[in-house]
Amino acid sequence: MILRRVRTRPLIALALGMLVVGATTSWLLGSRLVRPVNHPVPLPPDLQAQAVAIPGSGHAIAAWWLDQGGGSPVVLLLHAIRADRSSMVGRAKLLSSRGFSVLLIDLQAHGETPGAAITVGAREAGDVRAAFEWLKRSVPGRRIGVIGCSLGGAAVLLGPQPSGFDAVVLEAVYPRVAGAIENRIRIRLGPLAPLLAPVLLVQLRPRLQVSPRDLEPIRSIPRLGAPVLVVAGSRDRHTTLPESQELFQAAAPPKRLWVVDGARHQDFLSFDPAAYASEVVGFLLEHLRSSG
Repeated sequence: MILRRVRTRPLIALALGMLVVGATTSWLLGSRLVRPVNHPVPLPPDLQAQAVAIPGSGHAIAAWWLDQGGGSPVVLLLHAIRADRSSMVGRAKLLSSRGFSVLLIDLQAHGETPGAAITVGAREAGDVRAAFEWLKRSVPGRRIGVIGCSLGGAAVLLGPQPSGFDAVVLEAVYPRVAGAIENRIRIRLGPLAPLLAPVLLVQLRPRLQVSPRDLEPIRSIPRLGAPVLVVAGSRDRHTTLPESQELFQAAAPPKRLWVVDGARHQDFLSFDPAAYASEVVGFLLEHLRSSG
């Protein structure tokens, strides 16, 4: 009996050690995922835009504003996670060439907009609302659309609903944060994903003061109150095609789904410029150049 106890002690110690290592590793991984990515974002010399600072909730939101004047419709551009407004310059140029005014912003904790942590859409939603209100004050009477890529799209859906936008484009937007985290772990660690994802999810409340249920855009999209185009890559493993189809099904009409054949979790404009211009710009022209 004594010998058996002696033999089990190293096993218990090993198990406890592995638990400590696993918990520490998951905490460090969580720290990396929410760490701010602030850095200078210089205005491209070929982008005829004005740098503006939009009042946000406790911080200024860095932005570029391209105003075509003349009552032109406006499109707000929202970047993906760990990116900044410079990643949306291609869309800005395309839209401005079609007569749209464009506002590009850095979401909180990205680029030149300060923030304590990336919150997967929770606090970023406040920046979307602030940018929308700034546009309503600055160019009253204009019709306003939005293109949100991944995090940017989630921030649109996690804000107050109805959103107030006249047209919404959602590119590779996750329906539930639990699935988004598990998908990303699965890409790197395969079958360990279902075991490790809950360890990261439980960190949301102590780190960000939100729960996984607070980060479920699929719950709010039925109340969006605007025509919506859901864009999905057929080979996207971060936000899978079935997840995008589920998000689309939850949306109220008028709605449209565009599946980008062969695309992964990437810049859809760069992947297929001609199709993007046809599908996305065509959608915005349809709903922002009309009166209803």
